[in-house]
Amino acid sequence: MNPYDAAHNLAKALRESPEFKEMKEAQEAVKTDSSAKEMLLDFRKEQFSMHKKQLTGEEISTEQKDKLEKLFDVVSMNTLIKRLLDAEYKVSIMLQDIQKIISEANSEIYDEELIGSTEDLFDNEQGYEQ
Repeated sequence: MNPYDAAHNLAKALRESPEFKEMKEAQEAVKTDSSAKEMLLDFRKEQFSMHKKQLTGEEISTEQKDKLEKLFDVVSMNTLIKRLLDAEYKVSIMLQDIQKIISEANSEIYDEELIGSTEDLFDNEQGYEQ
């Protein structure tokens, strides 16, 4: 089977999956409720801000973590948002599983003897040994 055809088939299967359909429906439901949409966007903004700090190595205070957790608890009380968050979680698990399957095939393609192990590459600050 041609890998490109398989990728197109996978994309089609994803679009037709119950998980994707549920997520799309949940997104539409949140978009039609202005208060739910605003609440979700506020939560995502706070979530993104904390994630950005983590990526830059900035310390996240206990207060900031508690604030986000409480905000999540409040947001989750809204049934439209809870439905969307649950749907997003299910889709992310499915995509992680698919990525794992693809990664397993990838690991069979590359011969570590010819490219070196990841540890070797990162331990050598000069780059590839010559």
